[in-house]
Amino acid sequence: MAAAGLQALVQQMQSVAQQAGGHQGAAQQVGGVSFAGELKGAIDRIDGMKQAAEAKAVAFSRGDSNVALNDVMVDMQKASVSMEMGIQVRNRVLSAYREIMSMQV
Repeated sequence: MAAAGLQALVQQMQSVAQQAGGHQGAAQQVGGVSFAGELKGAIDRIDGMKQAAEAKAVAFSRGDSNVALNDVMVDMQKASVSMEMGIQVRNRVLSAYREIMSMQV
């Protein structure tokens, strides 16, 4: 996936998290932790992994002797897997939301 596509996906996930956070009255908090807060934290961790992998790739391409190719590849793969997991979580959350919204009260 291109970097621009990843950035657009992260922004989309952040907007969904912000919309979920905007409904604090409807959101149930368990032990002082909100779903929106956990979702935002997960999105931030995914974005952090992606940025760290990109920074390591840039350092390797500049010829930094402290960065090995295998480290770059492992970090990029970790970022890719975490992004795929985030996409799957987003899809399942949206599916559950649609199912709940279609229920008759």
